[in-house]
Amino acid sequence: MLEIALSSEAPWPEHDWEALAARAARAAIGLTPHGELLTSAAAIEVSVRLTSDDEVHTLNRQYRHKDKPTNVLSFPMVQPDLLETVTLNSDDGEVLLGDIVLAHGVCEREAAERGITLEEHATHLIVHGTLHLLGYDHIDDREAEAMEAIETEALGQLGIADPYLIDED
Repeated sequence: MLEIALSSEAPWPEHDWEALAARAARAAIGLTPHGELLTSAAAIEVSVRLTSDDEVHTLNRQYRHKDKPTNVLSFPMVQPDLLETVTLNSDDGEVLLGDIVLAHGVCEREAAERGITLEEHATHLIVHGTLHLLGYDHIDDREAEAMEAIETEALGQLGIADPYLIDED
């Protein structure tokens, strides 16, 4: 069973971000070999924090040694190859998959540049962040293509266009 622990602060606008995050994370997880987490008896928790560029800048500098804000950061709590074991052996029936943090200003600017809503872009970034929590990455081209294919399919299931299509007009 998937649970979303969401915190949102200004300047993020009012919205049902928790429902959006749950749909995005569920779509991402369901397209991976870890799809059984969605029906697991254990409570699988994903923490999502919607915050300011300043906070994400601080986290990015502290944990990634990059002195700038970014759109999304993911902090996995469980090694993907140990996920099944941890889920089965959880003392309290709960497993924190990890944390996803989104920076409002960066997300808002990127959404405007792409001509999409903030909600659509946040959905994409939560799908992307969830895949990072499951061990997916985009360090090399092969990994990036695999991750992008899952993102595109998950977003398609949610009625959102492929964010990786390049408009050549």
